[in-house]
Amino acid sequence: MSNALKKLHKHFDGVKAVNSLSLSISKGAVTSIIGPNGSGKTTLINLLSGMEQLDSGAIIISGVNLTKVSSPQLPSYGITRTFQDVRLFEQMTVMDNILVVLTERNVVGALFERHKKLHVEKAEQVLKQVGLWEKHDSLAAKLSYGQRKLLEIARVLAMDVDIILLDEPFAGLFKEMAKVVVEIIENLRKQGKTIVLIEHNMELIRQLSDYVFVMDEGKLLAEGSPDKVLSQKDVIEAYLGE
Repeated sequence: MSNALKKLHKHFDGVKAVNSLSLSISKGAVTSIIGPNGSGKTTLINLLSGMEQLDSGAIIISGVNLTKVSSPQLPSYGITRTFQDVRLFEQMTVMDNILVVLTERNVVGALFERHKKLHVEKAEQVLKQVGLWEKHDSLAAKLSYGQRKLLEIARVLAMDVDIILLDEPFAGLFKEMAKVVVEIIENLRKQGKTIVLIEHNMELIRQLSDYVFVMDEGKLLAEGSPDKVLSQKDVIEAYLGE
């Protein structure tokens, strides 16, 4: 069953950030949302993840019609996300940043909950997957920017949800780190996970996307396969006009 967005509206002081937007997002695929700066991409992800509330419209997840999404309830809908500005528990270790999402959903509870062997093994697994196991005892605040992004992706992997919203996961990553993230996204697709990807690198969009939506000024400008969309004149003009 597809996940759908029906006539979403979000205005900020008269600016139509998302303007009557309707999309259908296929399960088990990588759907990319692209567009020039200010086109409404991050606002859309914020609406999907409950960081912003809809003015009107509906979000349909696995057949359930949601007019209001709450961030704390995201895992119960089988959704998680990453952020452009990475959000970690700075004064907790890398390991504890993973354990907090595997156990209690609040920081205080996670600090005092006894971590079962299963939790520790899962945390080790995802940290090795993103190449951060050697840093497991380091404070998150001590990580480099790229390592912080990888830790945020490791937390997504640990949560094992069905729908993953990735807001520019490659921004600021060195080539070797980017390769790790590409492999993770490809593995998640093989596992049947639904990925919504915001990304500016068109080479990565071509490589990873099953389907692409192009936004411009809050509206849908184009949609289709990566090759079809990225060769359209109006899409090229929208990017060149930035």
